[in-house]
Amino acid sequence: MRIGTPLTSSATRVMLLGSGELGKEVIIALQRLGVEVIAVDRYANAPGHQVAHRAYVIDMTDDQALRELVAKERPHLIVPEIEALNTSTLAAIEQQGDTRVIPTVKAVQLTMNREGIRRLAAEDLRLPTSPYAFADSLQSLQSAIDSGIGYPCFIKPTMSSSGKGQSRITGPDEVEAAWNYAATGGRVNQGKVIVEGQIDFDYEITLLTVRAKNAGGAIQTYFCQPIGHLQQKGDYVESWQPQAMAPIALERAQQIAAQVTESLGGLGLFGVELFVKGDDVWFSEVSPRPHDTGMVTMASQRFSQFDLHARAILGLPVNVALAAPGASAVIYGGVESDNLSYEGIEAALAVPESDLRLFGKPESFVRRRMGVALARGKDVKEARLRAKEAAHLVKPVAS
Repeated sequence: MRIGTPLTSSATRVMLLGSGELGKEVIIALQRLGVEVIAVDRYANAPGHQVAHRAYVIDMTDDQALRELVAKERPHLIVPEIEALNTSTLAAIEQQGDTRVIPTVKAVQLTMNREGIRRLAAEDLRLPTSPYAFADSLQSLQSAIDSGIGYPCFIKPTMSSSGKGQSRITGPDEVEAAWNYAATGGRVNQGKVIVEGQIDFDYEITLLTVRAKNAGGAIQTYFCQPIGHLQQKGDYVESWQPQAMAPIALERAQQIAAQVTESLGGLGLFGVELFVKGDDVWFSEVSPRPHDTGMVTMASQRFSQFDLHARAILGLPVNVALAAPGASAVIYGGVESDNLSYEGIEAALAVPESDLRLFGKPESFVRRRMGVALARGKDVKEARLRAKEAAHLVKPVAS
C-alpha cells in the first residue's frame, strides 16, 4: 500500500459519507496515517467536518448530488458511516473503476436495511436469531404479533441507528403508537418495520470483527475482546470491555461473526451484535463500520476500533490486543440548545484513569449523545464505576 501526501497530487483520498462522532474518530485515525479526508454530512459543522481537510453538506440519498461530489473530489475510497445513502448510486460509482466502496457495496446495501441483513443471517446463513417478521402496515404488524411473535416484542424501523424509532411493547394497546414511532424515527421511512420476539438472554455483546490483510497479503478475520453494554430505549448508555463469557459461547460468537462478515466481504471493522444465554448465542445485527458501543476501545485497547478500521481499509496490518479493562458512559445533552457549554470537566478528569470525548455537535437535544466518558480500571467493575462517575460530573448547560 502506497500512501501519498495530503493536499498534493499524490494524496490518498478517502471520503466519509456521514461525519458524526464515530466518523470524526475515523478521520483522525486516517489523518495520522497521512490520508487526505473529505467529510460529508447532512448538516453543517458535524463533528467530522471540524477535523477533515474538506467538508460538504449534501443530501446523500440524492443521486445527482452524490455523483457530482464524487466526480469533483475523486476519492480512492468511499467509507459510508450512516444508513441514509443512495446505495444504487454508490454501486454505479464503483463500477466505473476509480473508487472502492468500503467494505463492499453489497455490505452497505444489506446492512443499511434490517430486512436485508436479517434475511441473510437467518435464511441464507441459517444462523440463530430471535423470531421476527416484517410488516408494511399497522394491520400486518398486528397480524404478525398475533400469529406467533407474541408479547413482549420489539418494533423497529427497517432503517435506523442508535435506537431511533425502536419500541418495546407488552400488549395490543401499544401497537399503534409503536408503529407510528417507527415510521417517524427511522433514518429513512421505508413504510416497513421489523417486529422481533423477545429472547430470554443473560447479556448482549458487540463483537468487533476486523477483516484485514495479514503479513502474507491474504484477508484474515480478527476478533477484539467482547464488549458488554447496557441499553435504554434502544440506545447504548454504557459499555465495557472485556465482557466475561463462557469459552463455548465465545467460540460460537466468533463463528457467527466470521460467517456474517465473510458473507459481506471486503476489508474493515464490523460491529456484530449478539445475544448470549449460557452457551447459546443469537445473531442480532451488524454494522459494517465502527460501533457506538466500541467507543470503549479508546480506553481499553492498544489500538481503538477507529485505528483498526483505518488500518484495515488501507490494507495495513492490525493489532486487536486489549491493553486494560475499560468502560464508557454516555453524556447526554440534557437540554435543547444550539449553543451548549460544559461544566465540571476538571472534576471529571480528576477521576482516576478517566478521559472525555466531547463531540462538538452544533445542536443539543435532551436525549442526544453529546459526549462520552472513558475510564480504565484494575477490572471491569472499577472501570465502569469510574466512567459513570466522570460522565455524571460533566454538566451540559445552555449558553
